[in-house]
Amino acid sequence: MRPKPSNQPFRFTGIPACALFAALLAFATLSAAQFPLKKHAPPKRPRILGIAGATILVPEVEAAHRYYRTLIDPDHTCEYCDNGSPNFLFLPSGQRLEFKKIPSPAPADLLDEVGLLTDDLDAFAKYLAFHKIGYDELKRKHTGDVIALEFDDPEKHHLFVTDSFHIARGDDFNAGLPPRDPSNPIRIIHAGFVVNSRELLNHFYVDLLAFRPYWHGGMKDDKDDWVAMQVPDGTDWIEYMLNIPASADKQTLGVMNHISLGVPSVRVVAYDLARVGVKTPEKPQIGRDGKWQLNVYDASLTRIEFMEFKPVQKPCCSDFTGPHPEPAHPEQAPLVPPQP
Repeated sequence: MRPKPSNQPFRFTGIPACALFAALLAFATLSAAQFPLKKHAPPKRPRILGIAGATILVPEVEAAHRYYRTLIDPDHTCEYCDNGSPNFLFLPSGQRLEFKKIPSPAPADLLDEVGLLTDDLDAFAKYLAFHKIGYDELKRKHTGDVIALEFDDPEKHHLFVTDSFHIARGDDFNAGLPPRDPSNPIRIIHAGFVVNSRELLNHFYVDLLAFRPYWHGGMKDDKDDWVAMQVPDGTDWIEYMLNIPASADKQTLGVMNHISLGVPSVRVVAYDLARVGVKTPEKPQIGRDGKWQLNVYDASLTRIEFMEFKPVQKPCCSDFTGPHPEPAHPEQAPLVPPQP
């Protein structure tokens, strides 16, 4: 006969509840120790070797191409510079400049984009994705191959990263890596832009991308106006241009948002530019970092700073804490201009 159902609540009386709970907790702890959940290790940061190039907004693309070509190659000895689109200009170093027409309305920053060079583009995409940095893929028109990744830093400066294979062969850039030219050691050694928060950008460039300090200083010894942050696996750098008011005019912004071309001798550059009729509104001078420099300006007042690779005197404000850049080729161009 089946027993009658009881009105009393069911109670398990074989093992005290506290003992059962303790046993379950011990089992869970042992299981977690023996069979831990697999965690995905953060991907290793791909190398950042230097500056790959820059994109500059200009009023007339063809005129800009002619002007910048003259700066880089005053005697027009370059055999490849006229090949392909005037939107692109390759330096003897393999770096490239891109020229785009200024849109309407014109943005305040005419240094539209700064490029970084890596040797593993696929790994860079995974690294950005892991750290939740959004990016766009720039693809080759005919094959769909990814040739660059485009993304922004926290202050909306536009960046791209590519590698030497794709920058030379991507048909969106231009075709053909220029031949090595030992007589022309010029190369882009840094790019600078207005920065509002040094701390915010350090979180991005230092903590995420592993840039390192190279030099910092200013118009006064006790105040930083310029902070050079060097790529982790090379000698090129990004320059924070600090303490710029929001009301800065076009001329001031053109000075701040700039590129710098490294050369063995600024005085030779000044001589060569004057010889071919390029106006240089400023004379060569030794900057606060102890390096010779010469500033010229394009039609939109964007500054192109010629700078010697190494200082000739002790810098103000701080010592250099990283290696100095080298010419694009081991052979050195003349260090002293010809005597009249």
